[in-house]
Amino acid sequence: MNPGDTAPGFTLPDTQGRNVSLSDFRGRDVILYFYPKDDTPGCTKEACGFRDAWSDIQKLGAVVLGVSADDAASHDRFAVKYRLPFTLLSDSDHRVMREYGAYGEKVMYGRKVLGVIRSTVWIGPDGRVRRHWGRVSDAGDHPSKVLGALGARA
Repeated sequence: MNPGDTAPGFTLPDTQGRNVSLSDFRGRDVILYFYPKDDTPGCTKEACGFRDAWSDIQKLGAVVLGVSADDAASHDRFAVKYRLPFTLLSDSDHRVMREYGAYGEKVMYGRKVLGVIRSTVWIGPDGRVRRHWGRVSDAGDHPSKVLGALGARA
């Protein structure tokens, strides 16, 4: 994912089982963030960071989509528990994650494993990648960095 690349299209189910496609947001900035698992410490910090920045993100005309392999029921519990105002999508077969470079080899507890790589892609209104944050290391601080980048272009 490099700036200027056309973002791969996708359709994934949301918490209610409705299909959501990237093309649904044509003409808007999309913050597409990939995270390993609902209701885990780092993923909760990141989701709550996007929640806390939600009004500012909306003022900038952007939408946030969170993606993990968890099913709709898990996403629904997670969204309700933390009052997440944005859409969570299920990528159970990791197809979209692979296309966006968010699934692959990573190091956990000193061992190489295959899994979800915490990352974010900012897709512009024209469907092209504006910015890619690969291998996000500080989940709690990351949403404010994304908001800062969005605000800098306004």
